[in-house]
Amino acid sequence: MKKPALHIQILIALVLGTIIGILVNPGEAPLDDARGRIEPRNGEVAIVEEAAGEMVMSVELFRERYETLAERAIRDGRVEPTEIAITRRRAHLVEDGRSVTLTYTRRVDGRAVVSKLEAPNAARFVERHPYWDTFYTERGGGFRAAVIAAARFVGDMFLRLLKMVTIPLIVTSLITGVSGLGTTAQLGSMFLRTLAYYAATSLLAITIGIAMVNLIRPGVNAQLPGGGEGAIQGGDESLLGVFVRLVQNMFPENPIQSLAGGDFLAIITFSILFAIFIIRTGGESGETLRRFFQSAFDVVMHLTMFVIALAPIGVLAFMTYATATQGIDIFRTLAWYMLTVFLALVIHAGIVLPLIVKFVGRRSPVRFAKAMSPALMTAFSTASSNGTLPLTMTCVEERAGISNRVSSFVLPLGATINMDGTALYEAVAVLFIAQAYASADPTFTLTFGMQITVAFTALLASVGAAGIPHAGLVMMAIVLQAVGLPLEAQGVIIAVDRVLDMCRTTVNVWSDSCGCTVVARLTGEPVAVPTAIAEAAKTG
Repeated sequence: MKKPALHIQILIALVLGTIIGILVNPGEAPLDDARGRIEPRNGEVAIVEEAAGEMVMSVELFRERYETLAERAIRDGRVEPTEIAITRRRAHLVEDGRSVTLTYTRRVDGRAVVSKLEAPNAARFVERHPYWDTFYTERGGGFRAAVIAAARFVGDMFLRLLKMVTIPLIVTSLITGVSGLGTTAQLGSMFLRTLAYYAATSLLAITIGIAMVNLIRPGVNAQLPGGGEGAIQGGDESLLGVFVRLVQNMFPENPIQSLAGGDFLAIITFSILFAIFIIRTGGESGETLRRFFQSAFDVVMHLTMFVIALAPIGVLAFMTYATATQGIDIFRTLAWYMLTVFLALVIHAGIVLPLIVKFVGRRSPVRFAKAMSPALMTAFSTASSNGTLPLTMTCVEERAGISNRVSSFVLPLGATINMDGTALYEAVAVLFIAQAYASADPTFTLTFGMQITVAFTALLASVGAAGIPHAGLVMMAIVLQAVGLPLEAQGVIIAVDRVLDMCRTTVNVWSDSCGCTVVARLTGEPVAVPTAIAEAAKTG
């Protein structure tokens, strides 16, 4: 029996992993209602609950989030001890061999509150959170925990293999591709066209995101969850500071250290400079180095193909882990927000980018998407554009027939600075939070100027986002600061970030891939029709 094509294998793994994860997911357990207390804490307010400890906040934030409770608990500006009802309590326990995490959702004064209680193992979890001892005894450990732990281990091992070949592949491929141009003039032309494509598609993505937010208006009258994990801090670094650091990081003080640390931007810059001076040196020395890196690239590609053959196993593990560890209660709370992000991503990836491929790249979007499908499905399951890079490069060259000269330049650079999905997501998330604040606070107005600020700040911040899971959350702090929204507002969307991260990473990788067709067309690079894509068409 003939072995199915790689994209079919990965699709089967994607579906199978989702089914296994749903079956293994322990689900959210409903709990009885409980009582809590409001108590003063050194000029602040503490919501005290036996199941989750204390949640301390300022008096102003307490008044904003819990209006009804504030009327009862605050008298003449002083916080009085007050009993409260904790309702609609649910808990979701995940044990993956490295940690025990319990996601606890409930309603306080009609507002959803989310807490995550974590520990490195079962013993420490019970020690830190004695209230949940009986709950863990009933629902912890067992077959489910073993499957989740195995899925995480296998998935992490596959991602480590991908990352193992990423740096050697970037260096050898980029030096081989650039040195093979024969002249630096063509490199400059390729660089300018690539940057123009990245800027244009990112702005289009942000525009679509803002349009969808204004059309659906998911934040209007939204009851945002209070409390939660808290925001991922972006530090006090300004947007200008991010880009000063970005430019500085382009030129490594120690290239070997950059290679060891996986600093993509520094590696790309050094590899391009090295290749340029291979061209300029020329003669026997230049030719010897060019042949050396060509030989190294051939070997690394064979190693990469070996790792890529394991992709179905890795995708199966990632999807099993992702679906087995997600609770659903918080998804109901933020359903309109998630729908807005998802629809905006679909419009950009399913309409805008295919039109660019069709009319600028002069390629069939359907055939090109089919050629890229292994990389897209892997990006979805891993939520890492950097980790997916070896598979993306292989699909572009082996399945789509685009030359190594284009792919070796466009794709590593795109994985570093072209984040269409991330830019769109940041714009939607910040405006969603702003809409919710404007609904709750009449003094806060979401102006057109604020939306323009969000658009350009999201574009610039996305350039500085790393191609790793949840990187967009770190950069979002800068966008929130740009429009005067508190960082703690970010905490409300972290609970659903993993699912959206998978979607926006897929869009990031798809945009980078489409960029290859555009740059190849505009620079006059020949496009081959390799055996791989012909075989893919036959197996359909």
